[in-house]
Amino acid sequence: MGHRQGLEERPGPPTSLDPELLEHIRECPCPCDHMGYGNYLDYQIPPCSGDLHAVTRETSFNAGPHHHQYHNVRDYRPHHPQYEYDSCSCSSASDTNRTTLRGPWCVCLVVCIVVATLTAGLGLPLAMNPPSEPLTQEQRLDLVRKLLKETPLIDGHNDLPWNLRKFVHNKLASLNLSAIGLEEPWAQSKWSQTDIPRMRAGLLGAQFWSAYVPCKAQHLDAVQITLEQIDVIKRLVEVNSRHLRLVHSAGEIRGVHREGMIASLIGVEGGHALGNSLAVLRTLYNLGARYLTITHSCDTPWATGQDTMTKEGLSDFGKTVIREMNRLGMIVDLSHASIHTAKAALNISNAPIIFSHSAAYSLCNTSRNVPDDILKLVAHNGGVVMVNFYAYHLACNVNATVADVVRHINHIRAVAGIEHVGIGAGYDGINMTPSGLEDVSRYPYLFAELLTDPEWSEEDIASLAGENFLRVFEKVEEVRDKWRLAEVLPLEEPGPRVDAGCVSSYS
Repeated sequence: MGHRQGLEERPGPPTSLDPELLEHIRECPCPCDHMGYGNYLDYQIPPCSGDLHAVTRETSFNAGPHHHQYHNVRDYRPHHPQYEYDSCSCSSASDTNRTTLRGPWCVCLVVCIVVATLTAGLGLPLAMNPPSEPLTQEQRLDLVRKLLKETPLIDGHNDLPWNLRKFVHNKLASLNLSAIGLEEPWAQSKWSQTDIPRMRAGLLGAQFWSAYVPCKAQHLDAVQITLEQIDVIKRLVEVNSRHLRLVHSAGEIRGVHREGMIASLIGVEGGHALGNSLAVLRTLYNLGARYLTITHSCDTPWATGQDTMTKEGLSDFGKTVIREMNRLGMIVDLSHASIHTAKAALNISNAPIIFSHSAAYSLCNTSRNVPDDILKLVAHNGGVVMVNFYAYHLACNVNATVADVVRHINHIRAVAGIEHVGIGAGYDGINMTPSGLEDVSRYPYLFAELLTDPEWSEEDIASLAGENFLRVFEKVEEVRDKWRLAEVLPLEEPGPRVDAGCVSSYS
């Protein structure tokens, strides 16, 4: 089929046509129909004769006998000083003449096509996709449930083991953790917010159980009480093995969560539990403890606690404790530590730290909470602040709500970043909970509330719920493994001696 086939069936452009448009039609290389007046290929013989092998033409029979599709159509462009094209395909290799394509009709047509395309492209999506309606609370809760099936919800602190000591003297034979919410003294206690049904309802994926030792036991029987509390945690998990599984690593948390179980971990609360001994620290780690809260509300001989106003922080032995924790793979917990202890630990630690149950000092200026300058150091360290639900530390009074928890989470996010905030409610160790977060069943409602804010994505919720803590735990394990490869030996510095009148001559 020749390129002029069918031209005798179509009249040329009207002689009354605007001369400029007529000239444009005769010379424009585009395949457009120019408002029904035809195109260059209908009315012209290409100015370059000879071999046209560089140009292929296909006839579209569905579009009619005069509708042709051309590839490399620019090879048909005529040379005209008013336009710019690449050199004609059948011109000599030396022909490099180029001018600018500025034909007014071509410009007009291009503009029209662009406007029409934009109108269709923008208008249609708006018509088909009106702004979506906000999700209902039940829809947000469904989304949270799906998220927490993929990411374990990890709570950094629960004091149920201390309640076991207070209420039943660590005797578990007659304890039914699936029903204690209906039994005394648990049912009426303001300190009791945890049992199996409520943990399941709260979609809890992993829980750090606190092996807490009161400050008054320091230099007395603190080590013994710590061992007894670790023992009761382990037995509690064994008795409730249908639901709980003791774990020791980040990988085990993920694996147990995939099995539908609640991963249980041990955290020792209070550096006085060490009895100033690195050997005791190593023993606690070997028994399963995976974090140590450096101080409680009291000082130790090597670290100052939250209520200390002096500028002292960690002693040389305290710094050695931090290094030995890094070597072991034990997480450094700075909740309850003084500002100076926290700064010193952040400066010494080679691994990320946590605040297992604290909130933002800028919103409530209690000594438990974390000031903004420390939040920035936590971000630099790679650590996580796990937000506590104690009403007085959230609102500085007893009338806290879910909104107060959200404010603290958002503040820590704004100062430190989304990667550095987590959850450490402190249930069973608090007697004033926020309205709406009364017990361990209520975590999903907190996440659903956060999802009302467009700043919070599903990925952000997963980070807050557990991914941030898992990242910290994995990094702590990475530092441990590197030190093992480097054959770093256990530290053997003796702790400070304290004569409390009840130590033997062999100490």
